[in-house]
Amino acid sequence: MSSYPPPPPPPSSPYHDQPTQPGFVVPPVPPKPAGQPYAAQVEAPAVHDAYSLPVNDNVSPYAFSVELDGSYFLQKGKMIAYYGDITFRGVGAGMIDRMLGMHFNSPMHAADWVVAQGRGKLLLADRSFDLNSYDLDDGNLTVRSGNLLAFDPTLRLKQSIIPGFLTLLGTGRFVAASNGPVHFVEPPIRVDPQALVGWADCPAPCHHYDHEYLHGVVGGLRRLTGIGGASGEEHQFEFIGAGQVLLQSSEQLMAERAVGVVENEAGVPTGSAHAGSVPAQPGLGNLGELGRRFGL
Repeated sequence: MSSYPPPPPPPSSPYHDQPTQPGFVVPPVPPKPAGQPYAAQVEAPAVHDAYSLPVNDNVSPYAFSVELDGSYFLQKGKMIAYYGDITFRGVGAGMIDRMLGMHFNSPMHAADWVVAQGRGKLLLADRSFDLNSYDLDDGNLTVRSGNLLAFDPTLRLKQSIIPGFLTLLGTGRFVAASNGPVHFVEPPIRVDPQALVGWADCPAPCHHYDHEYLHGVVGGLRRLTGIGGASGEEHQFEFIGAGQVLLQSSEQLMAERAVGVVENEAGVPTGSAHAGSVPAQPGLGNLGELGRRFGL
């Protein structure tokens, strides 16, 4: 019985063949597995425990496992489970103020974050969006605020001059979500604002408008009425200089929602979505806007 030769190795990723910009490490692209019969692809789901969960790596494309031994910043509502002895405190609470003063300088977003302290394993997820971790090596990266899930306390968080974005500085790892896989491109490039996740080690973008399409009286009518066939691509972010731009493979932004709030939905003790249940009184369980403002 003759045997088939082994399949050729998959082509190497172009990201490994090109030099990266100092300060930002492009995550490795895993090779595509060789073709297998359908029966071999059907496997029982893996059952994890505190020891078998990955160490600071993806459990699946939609969940990430963090091995905690100390402190860690994470956005409220992104922890789905944990093992070990871990406490969660709002930003600005008690003994962690000194650490926050050195590493967290974003007052507009302070109520959206908590500090996890202790030892154990954290499982992070965000509404089944793709999750990836990225490494900064004495670099800087600006990311859309709704996409940033968590980051090491060795990094410093600041508000970007671009509304809706945050900047991470220093050396460490962070976890971000995207609506589809993330791609890395180099400037000069013009990017659809809805596809932009962030940028690393390059200047902030400029607004670019297609004035050849929108100028004059006819252009004004297009803007006001839509008559004349607006393309939907008249506005872009323009990047120049050295660095890398992170793009998600979708023009649909991740819908942001208030974090740290107990919603009125099925499965939540204070929710009112159960059939025949008594509607929850406003403010019970989350202290309403007062709880959000003070990080409760």
